[in-house]
Amino acid sequence: MALTIYGIQASRAVRPLWVATELGLAFEHVQTDYKAGTTRMPDFLALNPNGHIPVVVDHRPEGDVTVWESMACALYIARQHGQSDGLNLVPATPREDAEALRWSFWTVTEVEKDALTVLMHRLAMPEDQRKPELAEAAEQRLKVPLRVLEQHLAQQKARGEAHIAAARFTVADLCVSSVMLWVRPARELLAQYPLVSEWLTHCLARPAYTSLRHPKKT
Repeated sequence: MALTIYGIQASRAVRPLWVATELGLAFEHVQTDYKAGTTRMPDFLALNPNGHIPVVVDHRPEGDVTVWESMACALYIARQHGQSDGLNLVPATPREDAEALRWSFWTVTEVEKDALTVLMHRLAMPEDQRKPELAEAAEQRLKVPLRVLEQHLAQQKARGEAHIAAARFTVADLCVSSVMLWVRPARELLAQYPLVSEWLTHCLARPAYTSLRHPKKT
């Protein structure tokens, strides 16, 4: 297969897995769970010396290309293995490409840290280990980027475009929603941003994403 993706669905590896699934690509998924210590083994560190998932290895005729950092993995797969035909998630114009780049970087720098805090202290951690005050502070900080995204989606709606970069779902939506989903435990916060809430619900209802979160048993 042309692509090998290392990681597990319940991690940032969902980003390249989601792109590859949306594009209908054949790929090998190597289940690599950081909790099991696999990412600290010499073979894995040879792929990513940081010891983190995901890692994408693109087996090309001229030689393997290795990519790490989840957003880079997602954008790389879209660029190198999709068609910019204006029909799928691949950016089809310079404007769409710019939107995908800037919003992907934006969500890492402006949203991810606080979104993860909300997820951990509202839902993921054992209840006796949660610190509600940390979640509350993170939610207050998230009001700024959520307002930015709400305003952008309103502008897009006025243009007749329901998504971040275009009228259709693109890798820009995928990258941002893959982080924004961590904010869902803060229901009262999300309710203040109806366009963001509607957009996020639509993104996470896509068959490619739901198939990763709830794989069919064989």
